[in-house]
Amino acid sequence: MVIIIVVSTFSCIALIVMSLYWKMAREQSAVVTRLEGMDPSVAAVEGGSFIDMAEGLATPITKVIPLSATEALKLQKQLMHAGYRDPEAATAFRAIQLTSLAFFPSAVILGCFLSGSPLLNFIMYGVFAAGVGFYLPRYILWKKIKGRQQRLTWGLADALDLMVITVEAGLGLNAALVRVGEELKNVHPEIYEEFDMVNLEIRVGRSRDEALRNLAERTGVDDLRSFVALMIQADRFGSSIAKAVRIFSDTLRTKRRQRAEQASQKAAIKLLFPLTFFLFPTIILAVLGPAILTLMDLFG
Repeated sequence: MVIIIVVSTFSCIALIVMSLYWKMAREQSAVVTRLEGMDPSVAAVEGGSFIDMAEGLATPITKVIPLSATEALKLQKQLMHAGYRDPEAATAFRAIQLTSLAFFPSAVILGCFLSGSPLLNFIMYGVFAAGVGFYLPRYILWKKIKGRQQRLTWGLADALDLMVITVEAGLGLNAALVRVGEELKNVHPEIYEEFDMVNLEIRVGRSRDEALRNLAERTGVDDLRSFVALMIQADRFGSSIAKAVRIFSDTLRTKRRQRAEQASQKAAIKLLFPLTFFLFPTIILAVLGPAILTLMDLFG
């Protein structure tokens, strides 16, 4: 037991020391050095980034436990769907996952040792804590992906309604994307960020088809994929973009109403279990309680 505690504690301390050493000993790039000469605040911003700290923690670990190219690409795509576009986001997530994998078992084993639990509890709780530490970051990432995709789906219907108005008013598709994004900046910031990214890609020289395809890949939303495919086909075959957007907007509104009806129908089934286990026993106790007490007094 003592050996397990010592090894776990040493591993955690070693990880922290390696990350701090890498953070302080690494060389800064020439660009950062020049920027520091112009603005001292750049050093504090660049040096205090959580991504840099997590990268410093993950760099020595990744050499020992390498991540395959397929897994790295899949993880980078998932992080992009969650809204993290930094090139080092995958490294930071890897560091967080491995750190939690080392921290949770160490904390549980230390608690078992201090409480005087038997060796079997050490092993059982340690394995369970290791599983929690490994899958908890992935679960949080999955929840963030689902939440962002849901917000994008909700904001897309409003964005398309505004796009119909702007396109029919005479604006082109690129100008319409910029205008709609600015109007929805405070209401749907995710839509604004994605439309602004499309506009920036077109400005730097990418074709509109490629920029729209990147929009679908960054978000992973099915409705946005359908919208991108429709825009590409309308642009390629010379169809009316305003008419195509109007038809798709009506379809999306119908789909949104159907989803709301489906959620309302599921609500009755979801409420059945809380009512059965929490509300009905309370009602039965309140109704039959006096009668039960009277019968106990009568037969007692």
